[in-house]
Amino acid sequence: MAEVALRPIDDSDLDALFEQMRDPESVRMAAFTAENPDDRTAFDVHMAKVRTSPEVTTRAVTVDGRLVGSIASFVVDGDTEVTYWIDRSFWGQGIAGRALALLLESVRVRPVFARAASDNVRSLKVLQRAGFAIVGTEISFASGRRMEIEETILRLDEPAKTALSDVASGVRQP
Repeated sequence: MAEVALRPIDDSDLDALFEQMRDPESVRMAAFTAENPDDRTAFDVHMAKVRTSPEVTTRAVTVDGRLVGSIASFVVDGDTEVTYWIDRSFWGQGIAGRALALLLESVRVRPVFARAASDNVRSLKVLQRAGFAIVGTEISFASGRRMEIEETILRLDEPAKTALSDVASGVRQP
């Protein structure tokens, strides 16, 4: 089984992360993205801000040492939220779940929240397997789709110990 790990984002990661976040299918699924995914200047400004903010924990996601995405926690209006982005060529391999489990081990704040487009079933499953519970929905403008869509809001009070251990080790729950 491939080893999923988190590490600080290096300057040398930025080109690959920018390209991952421009993939049209990934942008559509994530929905809540940068206003213009092709704007490298805006991307660089954003990454410089999040990499230096004390309220943000941002990490590169690697598989066997290869960069495959990013994951972060951040504070909005006093609430800690998590987000992740995995290169589309690695979808469906359990990487997001293992990366999320690793991040939640280091980000001990509870509750922690997450949001996903309500039709992004895979991301919702990743979050629920990690112990997040759906607490509501709202209609929000999704830059990645240039329209308002339903967004699901999830909350984690305490990680599901068994599920997190299994997700981190790559064991799938029935």
